[in-house]
Amino acid sequence: MSSSSLGSTCYAAFVVASILVLKTVNEIVTEPYMDEPFHVPQAQAYCNGDFYTWDPKITTPPGLYIFSVILKRVFALKCNLSVLRLTPLLTLMSLPLVITRLLCFHKREHPPSSLTAPVPEAVVLASFPIAWFFGFLYYTEVPSLVSVILTITFATKGKHWLAALFGALSCTFRQTNVVWVLYAYAASQLMYLRFRREPPGAKPLPKLHDPPALDATPVDLVKTVASVPHVIADILPAFIPYSLVVAGFAAFVVWNGGIVLGDKSNHVPVFHIPQMYYFLGFSSLLGLPALVDGRIRARTLVQDIWKRMFGSKRNVLITMLVSIFMAVTVKKFTIHHPFLLADNRHYTFYVWRRVFMLHPVMPYLLIPGYIACAWAWYIRIGTDQTMLQNLLLPIFVLPTLLPTPLLEPRYFLIPYILLRAQVVDVSWKGVVAEGVWYAVINAATMWVFLYKERPGVGRFMW
Repeated sequence: MSSSSLGSTCYAAFVVASILVLKTVNEIVTEPYMDEPFHVPQAQAYCNGDFYTWDPKITTPPGLYIFSVILKRVFALKCNLSVLRLTPLLTLMSLPLVITRLLCFHKREHPPSSLTAPVPEAVVLASFPIAWFFGFLYYTEVPSLVSVILTITFATKGKHWLAALFGALSCTFRQTNVVWVLYAYAASQLMYLRFRREPPGAKPLPKLHDPPALDATPVDLVKTVASVPHVIADILPAFIPYSLVVAGFAAFVVWNGGIVLGDKSNHVPVFHIPQMYYFLGFSSLLGLPALVDGRIRARTLVQDIWKRMFGSKRNVLITMLVSIFMAVTVKKFTIHHPFLLADNRHYTFYVWRRVFMLHPVMPYLLIPGYIACAWAWYIRIGTDQTMLQNLLLPIFVLPTLLPTPLLEPRYFLIPYILLRAQVVDVSWKGVVAEGVWYAVINAATMWVFLYKERPGVGRFMW
């Protein structure tokens, strides 16, 4: 079977499975659940032409509801709960198609000629448990993810005005997506600077110092900073479309009196440094098949991580200093959010109580593991990237995760997909293993959600 045929087959199975799961969800979960009691009435108000009523408990912009209104008017759909859940489902079914373009960008390959024939790896990645689960509920997660990926893929193709348009669209699903608009611009320009060609006979173009990631040292960071002014003039014109999105976002913040819409009291921005550590652990656990498979064998990867942490006196000293810094941040900036402590319908409630609160020393014992996870991802994505390309995503993850006080796997969705897409050398066996791993998690979480409802508690979910 050709790669194109295999991709089409995998995609068809993905679509059929998604439709059947939504049908089951609608048959069993007949009332709005968790955040749906806020989103569904708001969408129905929009469907009825009432664009002035707004539930003050809703903190995200109205992109999801407007999307549902468009579907209603184009296809004459109703706006009941079952039909509204089609909105995220449609974006879930488009997810393999857009992820294909993202994967091909990182692998520097031409995408399949047919839009309906995604690469099998993209279908697997679209089955990532957080994306897959929330594709069946009336939530903003999957539409937000799809619009962000489209922003990045158009930016990397040099279609900056179109990228900015989708970037603006992404901000109507989640305000923090403005960060990913800037990421799309930066990623496109790093690739442009890396592979641009000088015209024959022309004066040599200024270079950005950006060595291969696995060969880089701290000294290279200094050299890179010194070389940035030389390339600014070359990359500024491409920023014009994105600057309009940023200006529009700034105007919104001034008009709204802050980033959060509605219920600001429970979503006050904080300095939550350990959120980055949780993301590292979460990504490494769910992305384990991709981490340990590739040109770098698992044993070699472990040896390389050990070497970078303890292979020399300098590395030991750096590891110790980083560990001390992380321990201080765990002590000073760990947040026991009241929602996390009180809502036992989420898996994070049990993770927090049975892992992080098992013993006062437990959060500190995890620190070496966080460092090892960071090195594992750096090595895996660094096999075919430059230093700045490796560091770019962590830089842009900071403003999306640090201000969020609540430990929520949903906040990790976009960063994880963008991180995993940079692992370009997963073998077909690794992709199969990853697919099986996701399928087991998806089957277990959906089965628990649908069939293990507890009286007085409710349904368990991410």
